[in-house]
Amino acid sequence: MEQKKIGIAILGAGAIAEVHIKAYQAYPELCEVRAVCDLFPEKAEELINRLGIPAKAYKDYRDALQREDIDAVSICLPPSAHPAAALDALGAGKHVLTEKPMAGSLEECDAMIAAAEKSGKLLGAVAQNRYKTPHQKLKRLLEENAIGPIRFATVNSLWWRGENYYDIWWRGTWEKETGGCVTNHAVHHIDLLQWMLGMPRSVSAVISNVGHSNSECEDVAVAVLRYPETLVQLTASIVNHNEAQEILFHGEKASVGVPWQVTASKAQPNGFPEPDEETREQIQKRYDELPELKTEGHPAEIENFLRSIRGEETLLIDGKQGRNTIELIAAIYKSAYTGREVELPLSEDDVFYRKGGLASVMPHFHEKKKSIDNFAPSKPITLGRDVGK
Repeated sequence: MEQKKIGIAILGAGAIAEVHIKAYQAYPELCEVRAVCDLFPEKAEELINRLGIPAKAYKDYRDALQREDIDAVSICLPPSAHPAAALDALGAGKHVLTEKPMAGSLEECDAMIAAAEKSGKLLGAVAQNRYKTPHQKLKRLLEENAIGPIRFATVNSLWWRGENYYDIWWRGTWEKETGGCVTNHAVHHIDLLQWMLGMPRSVSAVISNVGHSNSECEDVAVAVLRYPETLVQLTASIVNHNEAQEILFHGEKASVGVPWQVTASKAQPNGFPEPDEETREQIQKRYDELPELKTEGHPAEIENFLRSIRGEETLLIDGKQGRNTIELIAAIYKSAYTGREVELPLSEDDVFYRKGGLASVMPHFHEKKKSIDNFAPSKPITLGRDVGK
């Protein structure tokens, strides 16, 4: 028996909503976007008309949730609104895919996970960079122990955003954006790291704001993540003009990373290095043998979400995976605030676990003085120069 099309509601009509809609449009045999919701309904109408979708615009997303022909939602709202929208949607019996960051606190993550379990519906967290061929191949090489035990890893999540990036009403506040470059930019690389290497034992970090005076939050951060047998150095920033992004694993036999690279050395009699071409060629050969993804990024994750709803696949990035990333972010902020190394996991009585915890304790680097409802139309948003290349 042929399954009916999955009815989709898009909650939020900002820049990332268009990315979701176009991804759903790639699977007309599986789904149909039937609602677009935004506090500014004219934005929803413009998106519906421009992309040619058979959808109705709503100011209040809860009106769309009442429709029986809506089966799932994509949450594309400001970060602080993700948990309430997810709880409303799950309570209405809808499957949920929420944009990053999943939530602003672990308490909210746990409430979302519990609601999904109670409803029997799926809760997915967007981490589209897992669906990039180089990342999939890199994870496979690590699983195969191709470079031997990992001695050290380097993660550079470096971006650039102008001063006016924070003019939009919800950005640049601990309450509404729930953080700065760590929460909303490095979230991509933090997810990749915990997916590939697992959760660390502890975190040490410092944060600052060096170039964005309309933001309470950080625009640069440096963290050290301690694992039982290795250390990871993470740098997050939105002040790097070259936006050089990379994730590198340095093993006993070789170093590998994305953007894809492999190098291998062996010791000369005096201990200095010389190239180990045989090892490098073996790893390169295995990398080349691994399959390419047919679809990447948001379209690939959304296809997995749709096929998981249909019972054809297992959801790769569920709420528990999304929670791991939020826990690492919370630990980075806690370490920066306390000036101490923070052990994981965080307990439920920790202020950095609780809803609103960040906003209640984190320092304001600056006070937000400018706030606008919308930006004027401009070029499509960028999703990272080197992520998954």
